[in-house]
Amino acid sequence: MPRTSLWATIAATLADEIGAGRYAVGDRLPSEAQLAARFGVNRHTLRKAVAHLADRGLVRSRMGAGVFVAQGRRIDYPLGRRVRYHAAIAAQGISARRTLTAAATRRADAIEAEKLALAPGDPVHVAEGVSYADGVPVGLFRSVFPAARFPDLIAQLGPDASVTAAMTHYGIPDYVRARTEIGAALADATQALRLRVSEGAPLITTDGVNVDPAGRPVEHGTSWFVAERVVLTVMPD
Repeated sequence: MPRTSLWATIAATLADEIGAGRYAVGDRLPSEAQLAARFGVNRHTLRKAVAHLADRGLVRSRMGAGVFVAQGRRIDYPLGRRVRYHAAIAAQGISARRTLTAAATRRADAIEAEKLALAPGDPVHVAEGVSYADGVPVGLFRSVFPAARFPDLIAQLGPDASVTAAMTHYGIPDYVRARTEIGAALADATQALRLRVSEGAPLITTDGVNVDPAGRPVEHGTSWFVAERVVLTVMPD
């Protein structure tokens, strides 16, 4: 079995410490000499580890000043009966924002139809976008809604893609998560560009169905979270 290179191990250790909140955004990392001494490596190895962190957007180097943290601790995103992105992130004192990048009405594929209790080919609204925390992209989302029930839903979502506001418009003040499937993926080129990560970066995926108080599906949602920026916490009902 091949051994993990020293620089990769050092990079992983520092990334974990940043993700755990040991260093805040704007903090200066220990000097090159201090880190080299800590890990018992030469400066060339250490520089390779730091360069990898910079490629991932975790740190930035300033000429003559040192290396500074560019991305803070991982945010905690709870998954329970009520999944609300804005409320969950704002509760941690973090600025939350979602922006739409695409929205269209088309025919449902077989999976979408099954999730939403529709017939294949029935019309659905599809909204896609990016989720931000303190201005940093932390995930991508795709939400699919039954178009016959919510005819002008895309307009109701607004620029911040608020599902709660849209559902309220249709007389549904509350909706809950019927089920969530959690998986993993690697960022493709398009995802990497939107998320500001390297192609192949690890992502956490969620696939869920939200239902109204009568148990009727109102949304099939899929998300792709940057693994080094988000921790998913499964909450008891």
